[in-house]
Amino acid sequence: MPRYLERGVFTYDTPPKIESFAAVVGEKEGKGPLGDFFDKIVTDSHFGQKTWEQAESRFQLEAVSLAVRKAQLTKEDIDIICAGDLINQCTGSTYGLRQLEIPFLGLYGACSTMAEGLITASILADSGAAKRTAAVTSSHFSTAERQFRAPLSYGGQRTPTSQWTCTASGAVIVSAEKGEIAVTGGCIGRIADMDVTDITNMGAAMAPAAMDTLCRYFKTTGTSPADYDIIVTGDLGSVGSKLLGELMEKQGYDITQVHQDCGEMIYNIDEQDAHCGGSGCGCSASVLCGYYLPMLQKGAVKRLLFAATGALMSVMSVQQGESIPAISHLVELRRAE
Repeated sequence: MPRYLERGVFTYDTPPKIESFAAVVGEKEGKGPLGDFFDKIVTDSHFGQKTWEQAESRFQLEAVSLAVRKAQLTKEDIDIICAGDLINQCTGSTYGLRQLEIPFLGLYGACSTMAEGLITASILADSGAAKRTAAVTSSHFSTAERQFRAPLSYGGQRTPTSQWTCTASGAVIVSAEKGEIAVTGGCIGRIADMDVTDITNMGAAMAPAAMDTLCRYFKTTGTSPADYDIIVTGDLGSVGSKLLGELMEKQGYDITQVHQDCGEMIYNIDEQDAHCGGSGCGCSASVLCGYYLPMLQKGAVKRLLFAATGALMSVMSVQQGESIPAISHLVELRRAE
């Protein structure tokens, strides 16, 4: 069982393993700096479906199916699947994965869902409740714009602090026994709310949550940024990443030498008109599965913190003028001994 260290912070004496993983992205993401690292690039934003929502579901199904095939498994080998997305009541996950007939846990952590899924999957594997659990999430530019902002045909001006929701999905298979990457610990985030109300400035809303989670993990485990090869945040983008560095410095931690952000990395921000970078559940999920997990698998990276971040607002809360609560969940990943 996980070894309890403090509220929400734990490590494993016998770490669960990541057996397989896959990343599927859209055309814009495929043209970005990390395009060569993804398993599949889909140039049709509808992915052969009638609606964008159906397309996002297809992205999830494809990511899970690829991860299963890469491990030379079948869907019957997966005991439980943990999935979530941004569409109302996790529509992308539910409709995309229903045909697999795998026991299902729907998750919602907004853009932090990949880390939440990894935490849940690793606990299930370690407890003996499942031999293999899949964790998957996704996002789609057009489904997010339709739900949270204005119709695409409206052509509204994007603000300088805005981010581009990634069309992407990432999936991992966590095993109790087999795999070259170990999930050695985690930190379940606390909700942070700094009264940010600007839906086009997600980085500012989420940076305090990332700071809180990282500081809690460092203090509880007795580690510092220097103990890790890379500290990866989810999708803070350029504004949120700069703010996180300043917040961490005030807490006595310098992360500048090891910090990288998936939102800053997935696009060439200037050339691809992504403003402050990428966002969405699929952003950190695809970058983790396409770029970072292979580095751990090959031994190029030995110890990594993955702290995905999410803004927990809804369409209703935004319309009512509420502030934007945020959260950051963290997992520690190491090259398995």
